[in-house]
Amino acid sequence: MAKLIYHSTCSLDGFTTDAHGDIDFSEPDREVSEFVNDSLRPIRTYLFGRRMYEVMRVWDSAEAVADQPDYIQAYVPIWLSADKIVYTRTLAEPVGPRTQIERRFDAPTIRELKETSAHDLLVGGATLASHALRAGLVDEIQMLVAPVLLGGGLAMFPSDVRQTLELTEERQFDSGIVALNYTVRH
Repeated sequence: MAKLIYHSTCSLDGFTTDAHGDIDFSEPDREVSEFVNDSLRPIRTYLFGRRMYEVMRVWDSAEAVADQPDYIQAYVPIWLSADKIVYTRTLAEPVGPRTQIERRFDAPTIRELKETSAHDLLVGGATLASHALRAGLVDEIQMLVAPVLLGGGLAMFPSDVRQTLELTEERQFDSGIVALNYTVRH
């Protein structure tokens, strides 16, 4: 059975965006980018809400990131090889490659997807991930903690979820970012 992995970057005080919705604080360097690419390469299906999907669409073409360093551009083929399921009521139809639209988050459908998938799945974006966490669908949490305090914004975790986690990996990068991987105990 495939795992559903919640992957995100957050500030030390637990926010994935600042109070204005910006993610500038999480700009990765070469070391972090290569680590993230290696972590995400085996993932074959991404589950996103509309806002996260729109942020990630920059990877739809190599031309959009042609002015970026090679370690940033290296994510393009990883993104293009993955299927994307976007949960939205506002997008009428898929706008990128390998993308399907779902109108609502349905926990039984996600459970079935986990049971039938040969590869692990990723849920991205704090809002959609909160639904998956509440439904008990998340098996692993991969977080990159940036050395910054934002004081507010979009919280990485919903306040109404309590789960026991087991630390399975930790790594500190020269930039001060720390990668923490946890298995969710069901």
